[in-house]
Amino acid sequence: MKPAHLIGSVALACLAVSACAETAIVLNSGDENISLIDTSSYKETGRIPACKEPHHLMATPDDSAVIVACAISNELVFFDPRTGQEQKRVKNISDPYQLGFSPDRKWFIANSLRLDRVDLYKAADFSLVARIPAAKTPSHMAFDKASHYVFITLQESDEILAIDLRTQQPAWKMSVGPTPAGIYMTPDDKYLLVAIMGADYVEVIDWRTRKTVKKITTDKAAHNFLARGDGRHVFVSNRSMKGSISLVDTQTLSEVEQYNVPGGPDDMEIRADGKELWATARFARKVQVLDLQQKAVARSIPVGRSPHGVFFLKHAARQ
Repeated sequence: MKPAHLIGSVALACLAVSACAETAIVLNSGDENISLIDTSSYKETGRIPACKEPHHLMATPDDSAVIVACAISNELVFFDPRTGQEQKRVKNISDPYQLGFSPDRKWFIANSLRLDRVDLYKAADFSLVARIPAAKTPSHMAFDKASHYVFITLQESDEILAIDLRTQQPAWKMSVGPTPAGIYMTPDDKYLLVAIMGADYVEVIDWRTRKTVKKITTDKAAHNFLARGDGRHVFVSNRSMKGSISLVDTQTLSEVEQYNVPGGPDDMEIRADGKELWATARFARKVQVLDLQQKAVARSIPVGRSPHGVFFLKHAARQ
């Protein structure tokens, strides 16, 4: 296997050309590699071996690195977000399927989906602090603004688990709809939105009283969330083969738009100018480029098997 730092040579060559646009990276979790996509030509320019089952990725809180979580190889790979150059690898992070930093930057959380637990690490040095049983199949996570709690969806037990980060202990569980996946805290810190993949809606939970207050109908297999960046709206990927993406208003708690996006849309990322939403199509081996002005898929870019995370190098952080 070639070293993953070779991604840097491709990205740097692109950056050396003044007319070169952003480079997108896509994690092909079924192929153990990363696709590079030139966002000006909408073409894949190469694939770089990475690690075993790269599923999710995210920027560090200071935007100094992009972390790729490698579930089967039990490691985190850090890349420079501008050049794509590999910076370092952190070993012995057990089954990091999904990952997140608490808003206060104190905690790094890794959901071990196949091991049925949630691991809490110190964000400063990635040292393990606690392992919390989380049956069954802990999937996505969200935090409250105070960093007192992390909320975890348990896909195969149809529950949400709340962990108190002050004590590093479970605080409570509550039942939700079938196969909960993505989870998102509304900007006012009032509600948790839970994508119910086993149905066709987003469940709205008042997490302080632990009560469901509404169900927002979206489409079959509601799966994941991405903030639009306007402080009000959030995209919801509906991960069926027919596929769609909904736009939900977090103030009125209603779906305001829906776009046809076939192939099992999963993770999403929005371009810095807000004109395009890119979504990995897990079942179609493609990235679907949704034109938000035309409200339709404008491009379909072939990539590897089971594409999951997507990120734009040089992408400005959303406010």
